[in-house]
Amino acid sequence: MIYVDADACPVKAEAEAVATRHKVRLALVCNGGLRPSSNPLIEVIYVPDGPDEADKWIAERAGPGDVVVTGDIPLASKCVEAGAQVVKHDGEALTVANIGQVLATRDLMADLRAADPFRQGGGKAFSKAHRSRFRDGLERALRRAAG
Repeated sequence: MIYVDADACPVKAEAEAVATRHKVRLALVCNGGLRPSSNPLIEVIYVPDGPDEADKWIAERAGPGDVVVTGDIPLASKCVEAGAQVVKHDGEALTVANIGQVLATRDLMADLRAADPFRQGGGKAFSKAHRSRFRDGLERALRRAAG
């Protein structure tokens, strides 16, 4: 099963294409705003409004043999700990080997932003190259989850 933290996810279409090619079920988990898919492998899960409701839903279910697509680092950490494969939107795999460093960097950056309220930008535009790397990363995660 592939779980997608679908609120603000820029690679839903790519995830659906990979899931369809592999004939793997995919759950798009969101607070609303997504239309149901006609693809029988794709299920849209609507969770209640509220902070981190989609994250909680995914974290309660993801485990060995599953793949989670998210940009939320605390959710990724919980899923890695539960034995799931985790892929960020840019295709980067989050694993037992790197999740600690990624969490620490996230926390450091949050502290830096809090210390300097005028700090702006820093993000890069999401490109075709990011989408391609995501598809490759999801393919590798599915192979690891199956093996």
